[in-house]
Amino acid sequence: MTQESLTLAPMPQKLQLAGGAYRLKDGMLIILAGSQRDEMLFSARRFQNRLREQLNLSWEINSSENPPKSKWGLVMTISPETIVKSQGYVLEINENRISIIANNGAGAFYGVCTLLQLLDQRETEIPCLHITDWPNFPARGVMLDISRDKVPTLETLYSLIDKLAGWKVNQLQLYTEHTFKYYQHPDVWKKASPISGDEILALDQYCQKRYIELVPNQNSFGHMQRWLIHPKYAPLAEVGGGFDVPWGHMEGPFSLCPIDPGSIELIYSLYEEVLPHFTSRMFNVGCDETFDLGQGKSKEACDKAGKGRVYLEFLLKIYQYVHAQNRTMQFWGDIILQHPELISELPRDVIALDWGYEADHPFDSEGIQFAKAGIPFYVCPGTSSWNTIIGRTENTLGNLKNAAEHGLKHGAIGYLNTDWGDNGHWQPLPVSYLGYLCGAAYSWAFEANRDLDVPRALDLFAFRDVSGIMGQLVYDLGNVYKTVGFEPSNSSALFSILQHPLGELRAYTSAFTVNFSRPLDIVEEALLKLKKTDMKLPDRDLILAEYELACKLIRHACWRGKLAHNEGITFQKSELTKDLQNLIPEYEQAWLRRNRIGGLEDSTARFRKLFQDYAT
Repeated sequence: MTQESLTLAPMPQKLQLAGGAYRLKDGMLIILAGSQRDEMLFSARRFQNRLREQLNLSWEINSSENPPKSKWGLVMTISPETIVKSQGYVLEINENRISIIANNGAGAFYGVCTLLQLLDQRETEIPCLHITDWPNFPARGVMLDISRDKVPTLETLYSLIDKLAGWKVNQLQLYTEHTFKYYQHPDVWKKASPISGDEILALDQYCQKRYIELVPNQNSFGHMQRWLIHPKYAPLAEVGGGFDVPWGHMEGPFSLCPIDPGSIELIYSLYEEVLPHFTSRMFNVGCDETFDLGQGKSKEACDKAGKGRVYLEFLLKIYQYVHAQNRTMQFWGDIILQHPELISELPRDVIALDWGYEADHPFDSEGIQFAKAGIPFYVCPGTSSWNTIIGRTENTLGNLKNAAEHGLKHGAIGYLNTDWGDNGHWQPLPVSYLGYLCGAAYSWAFEANRDLDVPRALDLFAFRDVSGIMGQLVYDLGNVYKTVGFEPSNSSALFSILQHPLGELRAYTSAFTVNFSRPLDIVEEALLKLKKTDMKLPDRDLILAEYELACKLIRHACWRGKLAHNEGITFQKSELTKDLQNLIPEYEQAWLRRNRIGGLEDSTARFRKLFQDYAT
């Protein structure tokens, strides 16, 4: 094996192959050396269980160093004096044994994660090597949208946490608008199948064992429409009707009115109920995209003091509460960046979240503003899977790399990889695996992973496909968006074709030379290739069903585009109706295998609108 042929995700900071191999055999010991044995026990159990399940080898865990050294298979030690970088570790494999020396318990866990990936590739013979490894970003997170419209089951979240932990992600946020079970506000969540406090307590404990910090997340200013549509909360809305947004017009309500005392009272009541369920001392309060601010009840205040000032004053009221609870407030930085003169007035113990989802997002010019003001910040790219069904591979990788490069340049303390569910959350969860894995790799060791073999890494560590097909297939499907002829921002053309009325599609694409035949050929070929994959995963059949459904939805979008452009197609609207009638039950079945029923009706309603097109 050459160094170039060895794939890990993330690739470590420094790796040197030594020649030869360590041959795993039965009856060896896992030695927990030193005084911090409790910090290593869970990690040791992971390795022990994998040996038993995968290779039918039995290795005992031993806390004594008295057994003969000929029986030592793996020796684990925590020594911050030796490994000085936080979360760092050294993994050494020679022909006699395996050794992990770590800075702390997290480092020991990550050393085992790397060891397990080696085991996945080589099984009973692991190459002799020396790895010195540590993270570039102290905080490496994933934020999953559970408010538009999917709320995952606990089993789905546990499985996802295991994947993310194996890729050395150490922070998880569940983006929440109305999907926590607030007992004081049952009308808001009663149809949403919310996550309960009991479930958060269980998730928090599950995350802690895997060195993941479960950070509470509750939007608190904009994106409050799920609250403000109810009569009890409607008086707190900034606007009740329409308002202008950068891309046109929206109908309200949307944001809280910041000058109404009831708004902050509502927010405080939410915090009092949700925060006690989390051990994390961080809290993401949201406060992004307050588009309607100054267009309704706060217009006079904004005209007098300035929109940025009114925004900041409300944000500081939130900060005062969060600070009093001995927590660090995170908030989305998009609004304060529009008023750079106010950035220096932010408290120095907040964390600004600098987000953007296109490959060319200006993380460089935005990050420097927070850095110059002395405000700690995260860079927050995304998986680019939302508004697409099957992803945007090239944009995903460009966006994730851009964030890592410029986050490091300006001293960002964290990297939060976001995964949204806009417009019905139509993308299946596995479509986001590419973004999750690559974001984890780039935030751990950017230079070492800049040229990561993404399809192979997906085959090995996301889909466990021994046929070597799935990784490349997923990668290529994620680039179908580039074959249509135009690329809308933060979306894909084929997704938009399924969301726009048929009568608007010709005008929607009129400025471009569109091509629906090429993407149609790609998805038809992918449907055939899916049958040849050989994934060694418990949810293999579900992943196949999800990707088959995604391909069929893209196929339907291509047919719909052809119909709108009169491209000499031979099928009629009645045939599109029949195809959609078959797709909706498939969509519902796939949804319910990973997610709760709440939100499903809202999501499928977007498909059902298409029937109106085909009936006229």
